[in-house]
Amino acid sequence: MTLRIIPERYLPHVQGALRIVTALLFLQHGTAKLFGVPHVDMFNNMKLLSLLGVGGVIELVGGLLLLVGLFTRPVAFLLSGEMAVAYFGFHAFQNVWPLLNKGELAALYCFVFLFFSVAGPGRFAIERR
Repeated sequence: MTLRIIPERYLPHVQGALRIVTALLFLQHGTAKLFGVPHVDMFNNMKLLSLLGVGGVIELVGGLLLLVGLFTRPVAFLLSGEMAVAYFGFHAFQNVWPLLNKGELAALYCFVFLFFSVAGPGRFAIERR
């Protein structure tokens, strides 16, 4: 007998909630880079056609699409790839440990987005209507 705190029938609801919360948190990265909200000093004077600028556009558009649950699988796959590039291109070379190279968030986003690219959006998604 398996002990289940939340019945399995609620899995799509929890999956949808995870998608929405993840998208809202991820959107902050795009808005910080493109609009300065919330303000992050590192993104001052950032050019739109720079690596960080293009990343900001991907984060903003991808985050919005993920939030509403539209094109979830391909968008999540693209975002997973972006986060893999962020981790291996900016964090991994600094130190082998994600806690020390400040790449924990990029690694976690990478695998959460990979999950959505396989599992789909769950509930509360436009594409389910």
